[in-house]
Parts: sequence; structure tokens; C-alpha cells
Amino acid sequence: MSIGSHGLWEWIGQSDQSPICAFDHDFRLIAFNKAHGDEFARIYDYQVQIGDVFPDLFLPEQRGVIRGFMARALAGEVFNVTEEFGDPDLFKPYWDIAYAPLRDADGRIVGAFHHAKDISDRLRTEAALRTAEDALRQSQKMEAVGQLTGGVAHDFNNLLTIVKSAVEMLKLPTLKDERRVRYISAIDEATIRASKLTQQLLAFARRQALKPELFDVAGNIGSVAEIMQTLVGPRVTIVRDVGDDALCVSADTNQFDTALINMAVNARDAMSGEGTLTIGVRQVEHIPPLRERGAVSGSFAAISIADTGTGLPIGDRERIFEPFFTTKPVGSGTGLGLSQVFGFARQSGGDIQVESEPGSGSRFTLFLPIAGNVRAINPVVTNAVEAQPTGTAPCVLVVEDNAEVAASTVDALDQLGFRTVLAVNGVEGLREVSEDADRFDVVFSDVVMPGMTGIEMGCEIRRLHGGLPVVLASGYSHVLAVDGTSGFELIHKPYSIDQVSQILRRAAAGRLRSIAA
Repeated sequence: MSIGSHGLWEWIGQSDQSPICAFDHDFRLIAFNKAHGDEFARIYDYQVQIGDVFPDLFLPEQRGVIRGFMARALAGEVFNVTEEFGDPDLFKPYWDIAYAPLRDADGRIVGAFHHAKDISDRLRTEAALRTAEDALRQSQKMEAVGQLTGGVAHDFNNLLTIVKSAVEMLKLPTLKDERRVRYISAIDEATIRASKLTQQLLAFARRQALKPELFDVAGNIGSVAEIMQTLVGPRVTIVRDVGDDALCVSADTNQFDTALINMAVNARDAMSGEGTLTIGVRQVEHIPPLRERGAVSGSFAAISIADTGTGLPIGDRERIFEPFFTTKPVGSGTGLGLSQVFGFARQSGGDIQVESEPGSGSRFTLFLPIAGNVRAINPVVTNAVEAQPTGTAPCVLVVEDNAEVAASTVDALDQLGFRTVLAVNGVEGLREVSEDADRFDVVFSDVVMPGMTGIEMGCEIRRLHGGLPVVLASGYSHVLAVDGTSGFELIHKPYSIDQVSQILRRAAAGRLRSIAA
């Protein structure tokens, strides 16, 4: 800024309510307005005068800061800073200060000025707003935790009631065989439902261990169409509009199928079991802005399920993916179906969108990243070889730190014809293998253990004894959710012992074949 013919004082402007001052290359004040004099007296109890070396008027710890700002302006820089200046015993406001050089008619820098605005009230208001927002978010979190806890407790208590009642009846000495079979079946069914409940919770939290595979979206839809029709009932017409182009994605096929079924069941309930359900597939080049995040660019397969149901008001649309939130009557749904879709979509690199208006039906669109051309998928033809019982039973190293789980697993495997050795943690398991790896046909290990995890132990076994197969088991592991299984086969807890037996025998048979070769 140059000094005009009206003089520096006219430029400064006595009418400005914000402090303004000008200074020369020696940091001496050459002009200031009334507001500047008044404010400096308020925060430092000193009346400034022309000729004062301005930085020297500040407290010792503040002098270097203000001198640095002034030097930048005298060097020709134009800038703004936010800084706290003042005597703490008087007032120490926050200031927004604009700096710029002063030039003469020839453009030479003859000084500089600063124009300060007290922004303390604004900052205090913003801080109070942030505090209020934090409190609101915390309140919402606690409400969500309460809703989640209540939903989990309700569903699990129902399942535990079934199990407890069945167990008590099984203790009766006069129980007939057909009733015994019924109660055992009830316990088995309850454990399966409890397992699905925990898997849905992990899906929403994006903490499930996914097993991505390359597959054609339309092909998978075709494979579950019959199941979907059975679930929605004969009065719902399913229309498929998947197009002719194959769209290939890399995702967990089981979770994908579950997501489709959950969306279809949700649509059926919205239509009270009667109407039209339309499944569409198309390629899009971005995901639109959804909830807390903006648009995402890229090639995505958009899988939509639209219904002719009652639609959703805006309040329900905003909460529809929360766990245990449901618009259905009490006892008619867990409120976890759509939360599973949400968690699966996010963990797979996509998202889920809902479009709906009351009375106009709803459309849910699942976005998944396109992984490539489906023609790149080469079907793998394998000759499944199940290990048959031989004269020598397979030897399994069971690595499990939970004493009750270890005892039941070892006992069950012994009953099924395996030979077992138990290690209570990863370090002990690795030591057992290091002493004599040839005595084991397969290692069956938990993932989460103190010290060395099952994955860490498995990687060491793979490095030192590459031919010894390792099978992992886990109810939940954040490491698995983030980094995967490192190539090891994974069994989800709670598992059936028959499932474990088949997998361990297959793994043991593979080891025997490799040794024979």
C-alpha cells in the first residue's frame, strides 16, 4: 500500500474501531489511531506514543513474536495471523492481525502497518459450540450403545432361554428319546442363530474377516434368485434387470449373498409380502455423497433392489443402517439385516444408498468396486479328495489358551479318531513343532492368544516347516479384519466339530500327499 497525498494519518482513519498502527524500519511507531491507543492501554496499561519502539512495549515472551511479524511486513509480505497478545493480569485477547508494507510514490517500502481485530468473543463462541457438539455426539454415542446393548441382550437372552430350558429338560431321567432329539435340535439351532447374530454385529462394525473372491455380480444374483424367491413368498414378483455386460468384483461371496437376501427380506416386509421387487445391476463411475463422506470416484457395480412398499420418512432413512433400528413391530425383526449390508459394503471399499419417499417405495443400492473383466476368472477344477480313515489316525496339534474350549475340542477330536497334542499358547505350540514337526499332520490354532498370536505362530511354522498345514479358528480378531488370514484357512467360532473334522482331515490328507510325492 502506498501513502497518498492526503497523508498517512488520513489513511490510518481515526474512525476505524479496530486498532491500526504504522511503523518504520526501526520498528518505531509513526502513526496509530485512537482505537489502537485505547486497546493497548487496556491490555498493557500503557499509553503508546509516536516514536516508541513497538516490540519493546510487549511482555518479554511476546516481543520476539511481534517483532517477527513486523519484520515480515517490512520485507514486503502481506499476510494475516491469529495470535494472543496482552498482559494476563489485565486482558489477553486473541487477535486477527493483517500486515502489509507501506510504500512511497516510487514503490519503495518506507514502513508497514498492522490492523488488528479482537476475535476473542468469536473464538469463545466457536469453542462453546464445539463443546456442545462434542457433548451431543457423546450423548448420541451413549444412546447408540444403549440401543445396541439392549438389542443384543434381548436377542441373546431369548436364545439363552431356549438353551437353558432344553438343558434342564435333558436332565430329566424319564425323558423320551423323541423329546431328547427335539431339545438337542433346539440347542443346535439356538447356537447357529447366536453365531449369525455375532457375525451381523461384526459386519456392521466392519470387523469381520472377509474372504474376497473374484466373481460376476449377475452370476451370483442368479445363483441366489431361487432362495430369494422362497424367502419373499409367492405374492412377490421378482424382476431382474441385470443387463448383458458382466461386471466383476472382488468381495466375500457369502457376505454378498447375505447382503442380497437381507435387502430382499427387508423389501418383502416393506410390501407386507405382496408387490414387485426389482433387482438391477449397472456400472457407475462414482459413488454419490452419502452420510458423512463425499463422493467417491472410480468404477463401481451398482446393485439395486427396489420395492413397491410403503416407503420411508426422512427420519427413518437417516437411521435405517443403525444396528437394532427397525421399523417393524416388536418381535418381527432384529434390526441387523441392513446394518450387515452397510458394514459389508464399507469394508469391501463400497457403500450403500437408500432412496425412498413415503408411499412411493424404496430403492437400496449396494456399490462395490469393479475388479476387472470377468473373463479373467479361470474356473479351477479340482478333484476333491477327502481323507479316509486309515490305520494311523491324523495327529493334530491343538493350540488354544482357553481351558474350557481346549478341553472340549481335544475331547471331541479324540472321539472322532484323531490323535491330539495340546499347547496352551503360540510360543508353546511353536516349541512343540520345533521339537518334532514330523509327528504332526496339521496344526489347529486359535488366533487371539497372549504373547504370540495364532497368525504369528503359523507364519513361523510356514517359514520353518512349510509342509505342515495350519488351520486357524477365531470368534473375532481385529487383526483378521484388517490384514486378513495371511493365507491360512479360517474357521469361525462357534464351529461344529463335524466341520472342524472335515477341514482337518482334508488338510492332513494334503500333507500326506505332498510327503508321498
